[in-house]
Amino acid sequence: LRLVAVLKAILEAEKAAVLKRDRHLPLSFHRRQEELKFSLGLQRLQHRVREIQVLLDGPAGEGPGQDGAVDPCWWDSAMQSPVAGAAPQELPTLILEAVKELEVAKQQVLKRIKIWKRQQQLAGNGAVFEENLAPLQKRCESLVEVYFQLHQQVMAASAELGAELLPRLLERFHEVLSSLVKR
Repeated sequence: LRLVAVLKAILEAEKAAVLKRDRHLPLSFHRRQEELKFSLGLQRLQHRVREIQVLLDGPAGEGPGQDGAVDPCWWDSAMQSPVAGAAPQELPTLILEAVKELEVAKQQVLKRIKIWKRQQQLAGNGAVFEENLAPLQKRCESLVEVYFQLHQQVMAASAELGAELLPRLLERFHEVLSSLVKR
């Protein structure tokens, strides 16, 4: 992690030097950087969704064996509850982080839609306009796919989330989907 931090600092310093020298980078660089940020955020979100799914499903082979024997590492020291019983406390935190990342990804998509709309307006005045909607459509489809997976997992974990947290999460989900559809 330290190596990554050092490399990141070096690359940011080089970027600052290039920006200082050229005063701006080409538009294609900014688009590529934005695409990479979105892809990374979406991958992080998909990873969170998989983590939540693992917590909901539990590890393979969890619980008593077929012969009725109890796996000693599955139970805590008091033999009162499974270690996976810690998962309900961790599950709400993971879900909240995932919803936050979903909202960040939604903002990135909405920002890109706003840019596309502005470029379309400028095209009416003769500016060059990239009419290809495929990248924007792919972003929206990827985000909605993750949205539905996460929503399904929240509904599956509704008992662990409690009566207070579940309505707030569902409201946040509704806001994400409605803002994507409206724009």
